Amino acid sequence: MGLFAPIATAAATTATIWIIPFLAATLSFYEYDDYDPEGHPRDAKVIFKSYDFIVIGAGSAGAVVASRLTEQPDWNLLLLEAGGDETNLSDIPVLAAYLQLSELDWQYKTEPQPTACLAFNDKRCSWPRGKVMGGSSVLNYMLYVRGNRRDYDSWEQMGNYGWGYDDVLPYFIKSEDNRNPYLAESQYHGVGGYLTIQEAPYRTPLAISFIEGGIELGYENRDGNGAYQTGFMIAQATIRRGSRCSTSKAFLRPVRMRRNLHIAMNSHVLQIMINPVTHQAYGVKFERNGKIYIVHATKEVVVSAGSVNTPQLLMLSGIGPAEHLKELGIPVIADLRVGDNLQDHIAAGGMAFTVDKPVSMVQSRFENLGSILRYVMNDEGPFTVPGGVEGLAWVNTKYANHSDDWPDIEFHFVSGTPAADGGAQIRHVHGLTDFVWENYYGPIAFHDTWSVIPMLLRPRSVGYIRLRSADPYDKPLIFPNYLVDDYDVRVLVEGVKIGLALGETAAFKKWGSKFWAKPFPGCEHLPLWKDDYWACFVRHYSATIYHPTGTAKMGPRSDPTAVVDPELRVYGIHNLRVVDCSIMPNVPSGNTNAPAIMVGEKGSDLIKLFWLNYASIKK
Repeated sequence: MGLFAPIATAAATTATIWIIPFLAATLSFYEYDDYDPEGHPRDAKVIFKSYDFIVIGAGSAGAVVASRLTEQPDWNLLLLEAGGDETNLSDIPVLAAYLQLSELDWQYKTEPQPTACLAFNDKRCSWPRGKVMGGSSVLNYMLYVRGNRRDYDSWEQMGNYGWGYDDVLPYFIKSEDNRNPYLAESQYHGVGGYLTIQEAPYRTPLAISFIEGGIELGYENRDGNGAYQTGFMIAQATIRRGSRCSTSKAFLRPVRMRRNLHIAMNSHVLQIMINPVTHQAYGVKFERNGKIYIVHATKEVVVSAGSVNTPQLLMLSGIGPAEHLKELGIPVIADLRVGDNLQDHIAAGGMAFTVDKPVSMVQSRFENLGSILRYVMNDEGPFTVPGGVEGLAWVNTKYANHSDDWPDIEFHFVSGTPAADGGAQIRHVHGLTDFVWENYYGPIAFHDTWSVIPMLLRPRSVGYIRLRSADPYDKPLIFPNYLVDDYDVRVLVEGVKIGLALGETAAFKKWGSKFWAKPFPGCEHLPLWKDDYWACFVRHYSATIYHPTGTAKMGPRSDPTAVVDPELRVYGIHNLRVVDCSIMPNVPSGNTNAPAIMVGEKGSDLIKLFWLNYASIKK
């Protein structure tokens, strides 16, 4: 999650308005295949009546599945994506927030709730989800984080054989082309994979202060994706030559010429076709450019639509809680707890620190011709910073076991705040009310600032997703139940305190750093800087970090809440699998894009193993 995006909106200044069209025009001057030699995926003009496999969703996991399955030359595959292709602007790391609320975004909102999101319009959190080739890997902040070893070992202990850390680590490594020289010899990283990982080519002086401040607090500077997680590090990101490396760019562009891969963009899936008698998934119904298609799958349908769209599509197809489906008049084929177990990383997103030196990512300082040319000509400069996020850390509150590598808070260090763009975009993508913006952030608009965002790693509060109606074009109902369990609030309050301590280190004080101590709107009635005040603060600016998981839970047959088995097959349905973040029993202790790609890699191998063994048995 980042807080800087120099973009044009209705609220933008005159100076801002010219920058994006100019940047787009500058990028379009270059032939895109010269700028990015892999070229773009080809949108199929002709769709066959049947394929061996149909993959629904070309996002963080689906792009991997399509790429890996078509390595088998005698299998053909149709990849369906509701959105279109990426754009030149989506390649620019610092513009991450600009992509939210655009045509590349499903533009979801949570339902109002009394326990969180109180500083946002209608008490609803925005939930950006990618509607584009590459899915949410095109909208996200590109942070490459795998989670903690114990996450995956706990999955295996729940009965999910083959999902322990030692089992999944090879799949993380398989994808990776890590271009950080100091990690080249690490046993935890790989080179030569499809997915490029590196640090941003540019960083502000505050990024170094973040590392130094962490060391002052007693933490080590270490690779959080290596042997140990606890500590501070410069962010590793899915960046290639200074540009975003989405899963579409990484996994689909290099294989775009394969004859056995058909990609149908702008294809909105309406239903998975399932025989109600045999319970066999045999195809997919979708709409493309105003025309309805029904295409058959001779081997499998693979759902990789993400933790919102996957449960929506399963329920529309008759797979879900029976009582809910009956209410909407949808025939029940399999009574499963689809949509339950929704887990997301919630954070205290509103902390702000001012500095009295020009060292942060202030929009007005970088929206200039020099920065544009630096980026276009040399793949460097401030436009390469992933959404303004420069550092990551994993820290222990008093609720964590400090002797164990099992931190309960992750910090996102941002060299800016919601005030850095003067109210042009961040306030809108988060949905801040005008009152909060004007009273809290307005006075420091365009000032040099920084922020640390404490993120709750293992929430106890669990939500759910339900259909709004039986209409496949209706957005689903999202009930995240943020901070319903008061334990989550207490941990986040302790995370805020550690963030305040970071601001008091000599590393930040040398820049004249001060916490912006204005009382937060809605919390002025409470004793300032006490736990009750910070709890109020957390409940008001409770921002999602865009990591929904768990809505088609993986578990053994003995688990009544499980939707898929450890080989990702939907219980009670033949030839149907789910391969995306929705299968996760618990959200990993870190950002979820890298784990989604890992699920895509492992899921692909599970599918290959099954069908290659099936073929050998038939012989």
